[in-house]
Amino acid sequence: MEHDHDRASIAARLRTGPRVSYLRDWVYGGIDGAVTTFAIVAGVVGANLSSGIVLVLGVANLLADGFSMAASNYSGTKAEVDEAERLRSMEERHIDLAPDGEREEVRQILAGQGFTGPDLERAVTVVTSDRKRWISLMLKEEHGLQAVQRSPIKAAASTFLAFVLCGAVPLAPFAVGADATLTVSIAMTAAAFFAIGSLKSLWSLSHWWMSGLETTAIGLGAAGIAYMVGYLLRALVS
Repeated sequence: MEHDHDRASIAARLRTGPRVSYLRDWVYGGIDGAVTTFAIVAGVVGANLSSGIVLVLGVANLLADGFSMAASNYSGTKAEVDEAERLRSMEERHIDLAPDGEREEVRQILAGQGFTGPDLERAVTVVTSDRKRWISLMLKEEHGLQAVQRSPIKAAASTFLAFVLCGAVPLAPFAVGADATLTVSIAMTAAAFFAIGSLKSLWSLSHWWMSGLETTAIGLGAAGIAYMVGYLLRALVS
């Protein structure tokens, strides 16, 4: 099993509280970094341009697009945190101004969870006797908020680092001057896609190889489109 179920282990696990996961930021940044950079590589090679242009455009994409994604993720996560704080402040104000109405909300929430009769009234009393517990219940059950909030800075940093690390893979053959650069780039990028998908499966019910193949297909499909566009339009830059 994933963890022990003896009394001491349970107490220790609950004492630390739920953990914040930044997995989606790493996966999102990693896949997008590899896809967009490889799409640039494939498009430039398809247009029959030089390796120098591949590196210039690829590095520019790594830094500019990576920062843009990180900034967008920061803003989106910050908006979630701000919304949670606004709702918390609203519930605190409602408890102060309309405590009976808020108790009735708790009563109906708990009734919807199966509490009835004296048990329901005791549960309402227990919840509303502690202001922090009362507000937490309302935030979770009425507004659907998570028990813990993600850090905007950590989310943005995770996205940027994953974008740069995975996005650098398609450029590596061009940076070292390897032979058959496009073939090597395709192989390395496909391996990166497969690795990202396989690791992602550790936090899902999918088989590692299915997740890896799915991610690889998505990434190489995007790169293939870019290559075809570059190939068909190469006459414009020749």
